[in-house]
Amino acid sequence: MFTFLGLAFVIGMSHALEADHVAAVSAIAAKQTRLSSIIRTGAVWGLGHTLTLAAFAGVTLVLGLAINEQLAGWLELFVGIMLAGLGTHILYRLARDRIHFHMHQHAGKAAHFHAHSHTEHPPHEQATHDHKHKPFPFRSLLVGMMHGMAGSAALLILTASNAPSPGQGLAYVALFGVGSILGMACLSAIIAVPLALSARFLTWANWGLQGSIGLATLVLGLNTIYVVQATL
Repeated sequence: MFTFLGLAFVIGMSHALEADHVAAVSAIAAKQTRLSSIIRTGAVWGLGHTLTLAAFAGVTLVLGLAINEQLAGWLELFVGIMLAGLGTHILYRLARDRIHFHMHQHAGKAAHFHAHSHTEHPPHEQATHDHKHKPFPFRSLLVGMMHGMAGSAALLILTASNAPSPGQGLAYVALFGVGSILGMACLSAIIAVPLALSARFLTWANWGLQGSIGLATLVLGLNTIYVVQATL
């Protein structure tokens, strides 16, 4: 029993590292610069993912229902569309708030070029307000819930249904969810370091990272759509 539940926790942590999950959380966190906010985004994604899995598993284990292949395919297609949308949004925002270079000179020092965006520094009043009030990342929660409905949801529920009792099956799903939350929070901490540092000291590098994340997310989403639609 302990091996069964321990395996759920470990698999949950590794599950958070799947490419589509990493792309989704990276795309949501790309415009953030605070380490705590990025980790929070990843943890909330894991929460949304767990809530959906728990709901599906509860219905499956209690009522004996199952997710058929057709429904699983459509859910996976929606995930691909969502990823493509997240990637497109990042690229659109970068094009809208594009970086430009200008030359200026401080007193007594050599002239040099500086790269920045006009949206880089918010007004003081806005920055102070944002520091005091951190809205709940509902978008990350919804993206996590969407991921919980697709991908390996059917496989997870099948594994949980093989538990000795429905209660143990639900415990398996719960520990899987805790593992995915912790795994995504750890992954988000790793993602946060280059995003936060480059945003503070190297504007062009931060925008390059955001562009790479946006492009990779868009390509992964389009590839998911192409692969899934061929099976529907």
